[in-house]
Amino acid sequence: MNYNYYYNNVPGKGQCRNNLIYTSLLSEDKTEFVQWYYNDTEYHNGQNEIVDPALMQQKWEREIIFLQFMESEAPNMIPRIVEIDEEQRKVYLEVQGSDFWERSGCTQDNFNSVCPDWQEQMLDIIEVHKDLGLYKFSLHPNSYFVVNGRLKSINYFFCYSEEEQLISIKDHLSHISKDRQTELFPKIEQQGLSVNEPQEYLDLQLLCFDSFASNYPADFIEQAKQIYSV
Repeated sequence: MNYNYYYNNVPGKGQCRNNLIYTSLLSEDKTEFVQWYYNDTEYHNGQNEIVDPALMQQKWEREIIFLQFMESEAPNMIPRIVEIDEEQRKVYLEVQGSDFWERSGCTQDNFNSVCPDWQEQMLDIIEVHKDLGLYKFSLHPNSYFVVNGRLKSINYFFCYSEEEQLISIKDHLSHISKDRQTELFPKIEQQGLSVNEPQEYLDLQLLCFDSFASNYPADFIEQAKQIYSV
């Protein structure tokens, strides 16, 4: 099977890389999406976020740990894992076409036409994460595919367990696009959080939801926050 670089075509911006960390590939028949944990300069157009091989390895390991945990605990919430190539650091996932964001023309105005009950489904996924003691910060609409009418969650390299040592925002800025950082920093100040010091996972999760306010309807963001707040 042949695979090509995979991008999102964003109105007003054009062709954009699908992920800041790994290199995204899609099979020519659009049935397999590949997360390739490789620092590919051509794909990232010289704007590579992670150039440290040790850090890339850490991201790969985190992806596999939590993706396989989801496969064990909530397999209906993620795409079927076709293959995990440890040597090449590639995860092959079974999909049906482009991701949720791309299929929506990269605008929330079209979410309902792609998946009429997307809000209910996405909130269900978020609730499963919460029940499993997970804090997942990759919430962009391109972190979901639609398979047989059901949303499937991906991108677990930015996921943490409630049992882990706390993390700081500063150490994870490579995961956050410059555009999102522009939205994020005022909210960090408003909520009285520190960029440099480790923060409680709950505070980071709620902050993360707020940082995606431009990607989702306001009522959806409030419902997502409520799941973690109760």
